[in-house]
Amino acid sequence: MKPGSLWPAVLETTEDALRLGALERIPTRMVMVDDSGVRFQAHLVQQLQRKARARIAQRHTGANPFLPYEPAMFVADVSDHHVCLLNKFNVMDHHLLIVTREFEDQETLLTASDFEAMWRCMGEFDSLAFYNSGEIAGASQPHKHLQLVPLPLGGGTEHTPMDSLVEATGPHAGLGTIEAFPFSHSIAPVSDLANRPLTEAALETEALYREMVGVWVEAAAPKPYNLLVTRDWMLFVPRSVEKHGPISVNALGYAGSLLARNEEELDLIRQRGPMGILEDVGISP
Repeated sequence: MKPGSLWPAVLETTEDALRLGALERIPTRMVMVDDSGVRFQAHLVQQLQRKARARIAQRHTGANPFLPYEPAMFVADVSDHHVCLLNKFNVMDHHLLIVTREFEDQETLLTASDFEAMWRCMGEFDSLAFYNSGEIAGASQPHKHLQLVPLPLGGGTEHTPMDSLVEATGPHAGLGTIEAFPFSHSIAPVSDLANRPLTEAALETEALYREMVGVWVEAAAPKPYNLLVTRDWMLFVPRSVEKHGPISVNALGYAGSLLARNEEELDLIRQRGPMGILEDVGISP
């Protein structure tokens, strides 16, 4: 992947995939829900096409959509170990997947190679990278893949809805926490890493990540968690359950973005409050 080539490739591949009918956007209406000083984004699904509904239902059948991947979803060769694909069922435009070429389990620890691929892609355009480790953390596929969405999230005025809290109380160096978050987490600034040479940035990111996960993730008994990375900060959140009632939560929830499949779920988000939902699916501090 040549520098400066990823975003043009994303636009071209998206256009081609839509023309072929291979990319299946899930139409939503974004509703803002204020809670705890954060303007959360709730994406209300307006319709699930029959074809998309069937394919989403097939995600848990054991078939691996990445081996082989659908040619129309291919965006770029990121490295010897990773490819970049479009997310076939996307709520947000230009949602990308950074997928290992060979099968690796989604619950295995991220490596310097994974972070090098991540930083290579994030260097191409301002974006949020995230990782759902295990089904309880919101992973829909067992094949290791990071995900990438452009910023600002949902076309908002801030990079993510959570940025107001991060900027107000976030750490200035090393690991820290956000006082307003009612769930266990660890956050650290990474703006200095975003401008480092790729290999150096990857190794330092891996070391910081290993410090964050600590004893939470052990090779013999991996536990679910979400990881989110922008050019400014990295956030680690251990998980206890996948859902609050019928509402599934993945890493994007901790960036301030939730999905409601119907008006009833949207009402639940309003009643409990998005921050309360994140508390319920996380771990008590």
